[in-house]
Amino acid sequence: MRSRTTIVLVVVWTILAQACGDVSTPKPRGYYRIDFPEKEYQLLDSAHYPYRFSYPTYGTLVEDDSKIAEDYWVNIDFPQYKARIHISYKDAHNRLDSLTEDSRTLAYKHALKAEAISEKFFEDHENRVYGMLYNLKGNTASSWQFYATDSANHFLRGALYFSVNPNKDSLSPAIDFFGKDVIHIMETLKWNQ
Repeated sequence: MRSRTTIVLVVVWTILAQACGDVSTPKPRGYYRIDFPEKEYQLLDSAHYPYRFSYPTYGTLVEDDSKIAEDYWVNIDFPQYKARIHISYKDAHNRLDSLTEDSRTLAYKHALKAEAISEKFFEDHENRVYGMLYNLKGNTASSWQFYATDSANHFLRGALYFSVNPNKDSLSPAIDFFGKDVIHIMETLKWNQ
């Protein structure tokens, strides 16, 4: 009887050991693949605005209708990606220093969440466009911001936002994709006199 009990215990023990030995390891967290359109741009060239630039054809340019909106403020919306490039314009006459400092302050408000903030000076002497491009790394509300001016009359500010909780890992492809559009807007900016 003892040998029979021993054999049953050995068999049960072996089955349990084998069942426990096949421990599955958790898979790393994955994110959905995002398919982006081909880069293609159209010109915002209207005498209504004191500026013009090229913006993505896959975006919709709409007048900013928020409570704080001012003349010539627009948004470029990408509803499929829950993204928006907000463009605001100000007359820079006699207040260029305060406008540039306000833009810098708005960019650095994200410093608490940002892992790094890089600044890149931009200048286009031929079109009298000078400015600063901010790239904010980390879980920030806005990953790309810029301002541009002619150093006398015009001041334009832009910022890329997503209508989702910031998560640099899942948003990284979209941040890179739309960041190129922000740079393109800045590089194609011209002033209407």
